[in-house]
Parts: sequence; structure tokens; C-alpha cells
Amino acid sequence: MSSNFSRRRLLATGAGVALGGAATVAAQSPAGASPVTASSGVREETRSLDELYQAALAEGGKLVLYQGGDVDSQAAGVRTAFGSRFPDIDLTVVVDYSKYHDVRVDNQLATGTLVPDVLQLQTLQDFTRWKREGRLLPYKPAGFSKVHKGFKDPDGAWTALAVIAFSFMYDIQAAGAAAPKTPLDLVDPRWKDAIASSYPHDDDAVLYLFSLYQQTYGWDWVAKFAAQQPQFARGSHTPGVAVNGEQKTIGVGTSGSAVSASASVKWVAPVGHPFMAWGQRAAILKQAAHPTAGKLYLNWVLSEERQKAAFNGWSVRTDVTPNAALKPVWENPDAHVDGFPRFMEDRAAIERWKQTFALYFGEVKGDPSPGWLGLHPGR
Repeated sequence: MSSNFSRRRLLATGAGVALGGAATVAAQSPAGASPVTASSGVREETRSLDELYQAALAEGGKLVLYQGGDVDSQAAGVRTAFGSRFPDIDLTVVVDYSKYHDVRVDNQLATGTLVPDVLQLQTLQDFTRWKREGRLLPYKPAGFSKVHKGFKDPDGAWTALAVIAFSFMYDIQAAGAAAPKTPLDLVDPRWKDAIASSYPHDDDAVLYLFSLYQQTYGWDWVAKFAAQQPQFARGSHTPGVAVNGEQKTIGVGTSGSAVSASASVKWVAPVGHPFMAWGQRAAILKQAAHPTAGKLYLNWVLSEERQKAAFNGWSVRTDVTPNAALKPVWENPDAHVDGFPRFMEDRAAIERWKQTFALYFGEVKGDPSPGWLGLHPGR
């Protein structure tokens, strides 16, 4: 691509066209899809996991999941646990950035080459769009009635399966008594060259976190953070890699829990200062080749057993408390749980945030951490 036709110019010139046609697109259903109708009559699943397992085997015993993430190893726990519980199901999990998975699925639908049965992604706005387009299978897994109301579609088009939270972390020993307690401490000159961060203009969740920082502390904070010369990298896992590998003392824009099991690294959910959390949405595609296996997956992840094992101490269910030291994340105003879905819907504003942060931090560099997976991974 020539320098005279950059990605930024493409976005700038295309934004008006995309926004101008939004009303028309939303009012129409793509070829092969039926308009969405109210499905409040969909009943919550009553079959047991074992009954669903047998039904999934009769369907063909296969399941393909497109999961948002940074590296393939992040799906290792799901592959192992699901395989142990349902050994005869052939599970394929494809991990990639959600912003690639969503357009990949759109292209597959447009070309009649759909691969996944279930989508579990960070791009929350896609689920509301896919619902409007009639692309999602209305379904309410067992436990749906116990899911926090902000973490589910009332008609069952999608359900959040996990709570994910982004903030900052630090190496306890390296930081010592001066360890940062709030985002304001991140711009202390003592931490120059000691910070690793994921690019806010490469990941919308990290972007939202940095937008909260800017709105709380101002553009001066952003300029001071840039002056710290943080080590930016693609993938929200990279700050944790840098801190755990003792390459940097502080990591910003990465996931974790306010109650950490690590003796060497602390992830911070500062009281009275912003961090961000959201419910990772999942849905079964209406054209899925293995919808019953998809139902099995949703029921399994939403089960009390799996929710109690939530890695970060929070559950999407109101009746499950994985860690007694943490109140439900939706009761914590510092987590801005309701703000992220609204943020994700305003794509024009997101582009402005991205391009502005690029002015402060430079353009995103490097290959995507999952690699380049192409159009039909998992096929």
C-alpha cells in the first residue's frame, strides 16, 4: 500500500460513508438471514450437561469456537477442561483479536463459508448488530436468569460468560514501598523506562481504560505518561509478560484480579480511581453447523462449577461469588461496567480516540500476537 493511501486516510474518508449508511444497514437483514423478532418466549435450558452432551454427539460431536484473545495458549485451559468433561467432542478453539474475528465472520457469512459455531468476543457492539441482522440463535442456557441483567440480552441473543478487567500491575519487590497505588502514580518520574503497556489504539478495551484516565486526569497526564517512554507492544498480555519476566516494574493495560494469588505481582483496582471491566459476550450463530454443541458449551461455561473457578475472582452470575473478598463487579463504580458497552457502540468516537493517542504514543508497530490466521481458521 502506498504512503499516499494510508490506513488513516482510508478511515477518515470512509467514516462519513459508513455513518451515513448506518440507518439503512440496520434496517435491512443480510441475504440468508431473517429479521430478528422478539424472542422473550425463549425458555431457559432445562436439560442437564450430560443430556446436552449426548445430543451434541448425535449432532456430529464437533464444536468450533472463535475466541477473542492475544495468544493461542490462552485457550489451553478451556481445551483441557472441556476435553476432560466431554472427551468425545472434537473441540476447535481459534484465538485471535476480536477485531479480526468479527470481520472474518462477516466475510464468511457473506461468502457462505461460515466456520465457527460459537463466538466469544470483546467487540460488544457486534453482538447488538448481529442480533439486529438476525444472525444469532436466541438461546438461554441454564443459569441465564441468574446472570446480571447488564451481562445478557433479554431475548437470549447473547450472554456474557466471563468478567474481564483491565488496569495496571507491578512487581512487588521491584516497586518496593514506592509502588504505584493509583494511575496518577504512573507518571512519577521515578518510573521512566520502567513501564510496559499494550497499545491503547490497538485494543478497544485498553483504549477505554486510557480514555478513562484522560477524562479523569486530563491530557497533561497522557503527555506525562508518554514522557515515561513506556515499552508499547501489541497484545494485552504483553505488560504481564514484561512484569513477570522482570523486564519492567509496571504493566499497564492488562487483565487481572483485585485479589491476586501471585506473591510477586500485584494487579491494582484502585479505590476512587478508574479501571475497567466488562462481560465477555458469547453467542451461537444461527447458521452454525453444530448448534447443539454450542449450547453445551454455553451451559458448561455458565455452570456454577465453572463460574466459581473464574480466574479473576468475579462471576457474571448474581448467585456465584468466586472470591468472598470481592463484591460483584457491577457494584463497583470504579470499574465502569456500564460505560464500556456504550463506548463500543460509538465507532466514530473510538476512531478519534485512537488517532489522538497515536499522536502521543506513535503508530502501532509489530505483527499481531496471535499471528496472521487468514479467512477460515479452524476449518
